[in-house]
Amino acid sequence: MFTGIVAAVGNITSVQPLGNSADAGVRLDIDAGALAMDDVALGDSIALNGACMTVVEKTARGFTVDVSRESLNLTAGLDAPGEVNLEKALTLAERLGGHLVSGHVDGLGVVNKFEPVGESWELIVEAPKSLAKYLAYKGSIVVNGVSLTVNRVEDVANGCRFSINLIPHTIQVTTLKHLKVGGKVNLEIDLIARYVERMLSTTNK
Repeated sequence: MFTGIVAAVGNITSVQPLGNSADAGVRLDIDAGALAMDDVALGDSIALNGACMTVVEKTARGFTVDVSRESLNLTAGLDAPGEVNLEKALTLAERLGGHLVSGHVDGLGVVNKFEPVGESWELIVEAPKSLAKYLAYKGSIVVNGVSLTVNRVEDVANGCRFSINLIPHTIQVTTLKHLKVGGKVNLEIDLIARYVERMLSTTNK
């Protein structure tokens, strides 16, 4: 489990195919940046842009993970060198500063708007229809591994658009500063909303 509170911005420094076939995954070398690695062991989980990955090797400057082709097909930002948001798995001794996050990407959103508004930034993302029912005013959503609060939801033909206000601190300490209109982002819906939907669907049968 995670909180959606980014601990550090790392950098994918190397992307190496794990095979020659079209369905082969990749091995990523990650420069962990300011993320403390002294308590990280092989097999531990670290979220990269909101996607939970397993540490398969520790390096002088960070760690290495293997990403399956299935994961690459369902996520954005893990197939090329570049900055990534990093968060180590939650322990019971830590504060839950964001919300409960599983590190399993539920779908891809598309940035519809990303513009400064006063001292903050307005981010509008188009979410697929399969996720629209889980998004609510003042509810929680994870965008590229960052726990955020939904300020507005508008239903559209193929899903919904949701608006988020990003404070300067969030822009400064995450990779969200690099978002561009038309770009894809990893989305994870609120865990509680997922269970509520499941309970309602079974009790109505």
